[in-house]
This record gives sequence, structure tokens and C-alpha cells, in this order.
Amino acid sequence: MRILVCGRNGQVARALHGALEGLGDVQLLGRERLDLAQPALLREQLRTHAPDLIINAAAYTAVDKAENEPDLAFAINAEGPRVLAEEAERLGAPLIHYSTDYVFDGRKATPYDEEDEPDPLSVYGRSKMSGEQAIRKVGAEHLILRTSWVYSLHGGNFLLTMQRLLQERAQLKVVDDQIGAPTWAATIAASTRALIERWQNGQAGAWGTYHLTAQGETSWFGFAQAIGEQLKIRGLPCAELLPIPSSDYPTPARRPLNSRLDCSRLAREWQVSQPHWHDALIDCLK
Repeated sequence: MRILVCGRNGQVARALHGALEGLGDVQLLGRERLDLAQPALLREQLRTHAPDLIINAAAYTAVDKAENEPDLAFAINAEGPRVLAEEAERLGAPLIHYSTDYVFDGRKATPYDEEDEPDPLSVYGRSKMSGEQAIRKVGAEHLILRTSWVYSLHGGNFLLTMQRLLQERAQLKVVDDQIGAPTWAATIAASTRALIERWQNGQAGAWGTYHLTAQGETSWFGFAQAIGEQLKIRGLPCAELLPIPSSDYPTPARRPLNSRLDCSRLAREWQVSQPHWHDALIDCLK
């Protein structure tokens, strides 16, 4: 089986590189060869490689910067996925696409499920929602996997930033009123492999939109606390953490206060579930 992964250096793409080993001929193509912002070149590459499965692990993820670059964000996060879906349909190849909790406004009091209506607060969220809508409109076989708070040991993310700042400073303020599930990129990659294997073995669930995050919930402050605990266990310095509301830490893009996603449909339809966020964090740091 020929698997084409759009993206090469992002957190999820890097995790997929190892997780998909042995499933077939896996090719990861970065922006220099597979640019979602260039539809004509994107179609050319997809038709040249003619994959049996397409995985889109590429995206515009600079949430705050997107407020000033809406055209580029929509080109990569909305137009690119539409082209992928059209080419997937032409090839008869399923498309796996990753989306985000930022498609929701965070006002719901309980975890969001797949039937809840998106209402994004930011340009980034609107661009990702538009990408989802474009894929569904094309009608190709697809899995849209919404995840949240992705981290790993590579790139720029909350885990690496906190590890650095907690060791550099005496005191650190972190937002405590945004709630979600920190999700290790390796968890997403392992779940993606499990989904592919079930599809290969004729045990696929229904195509469509699913939520895929770690189990449990915490705030950014709670996540920072857990990171700090692991620093202390290793005998490393750790700043004093102080909880603050989002209003004390304004950003160009608004974030949802509730980023909790109900992942029970994925477990029910595809028999794929994820570990608790704290257990995954410890495994990541090991």
C-alpha cells in the first residue's frame, strides 16, 4: 500500500514517520514538494505518486499570526484540504485529515461531541472549520480527526516552552481557566496507525468526523504543574507557578475556554481509544 503523508517536520508528521513503519510504502513530503498553498503543484504531486491513502499532517498552525495572515491561513487550511479531498476521490483513496478543538467557541459546559455546531473564535479556527467543510462537500471517503493541545519533544509547543521557562525563572504565571486535554503527537500517530490497520483488515467504522484527544482534562496551569513535577523528580530547578485568568494574558487570537472533546464515538465506531493525558506525558518524557 502506498501512503502519502502531507507534512514532514511538524509534530504529528514526525510521529507518523515511525508509527506507520511496516504498513506499506510511506512517503512524507514537506512543503518544498507538497505545498498546500499551491493547488496546481499539489494536484501534480498527488497524481504523480498516486497513493492508496492520503494523510494530511500539514497545516497553518500559527494561531496568533493567522489574525494578520488570513489569506495564507485559509489557503493552507481550507483550500489545500479541498484539493486533497478532490484528488483522493479521483484516486479512490481515503483521506485522513487532522483538525482542532479551535473550531468550537468553548462556551459549552460539557465536552464537545461531533454533533455540536462549530463556532470558531479566531481566523485559525475558521480556516480549519472551512477545511473540514470543504472535505465533507467533496464527499470522498475521509476521517477528520479533531485533536487538541498537541505537544512533543520537537518543534515549538507548550511542553518545551514550559520546560525552558520553569528552569529559567523564579516565578511563572500560567492561564488556569482554559480546560482541555494535552495530547502527545505520538498518541495521535499510534491511533492513526490503529485506524489504518482496522481499515486494511476490513474492520473500519463509519467514515466521517471524530474526536481524538488524550483522556482526562486539565488547564494549561495544571499541565504546567505536571511538567514542573517531572522536572523536580529529575532534580532540576522549577519556578513557582501562579494561576491567572485568560483576561490577564491577552493574545491576538481568542482561545476557547472549554476545549474538552468527547472521544467516545471513535472508541465505539473504530474500537480505538487513547491513554490518559498524564500517563502520556510521563511516557513522552521518558
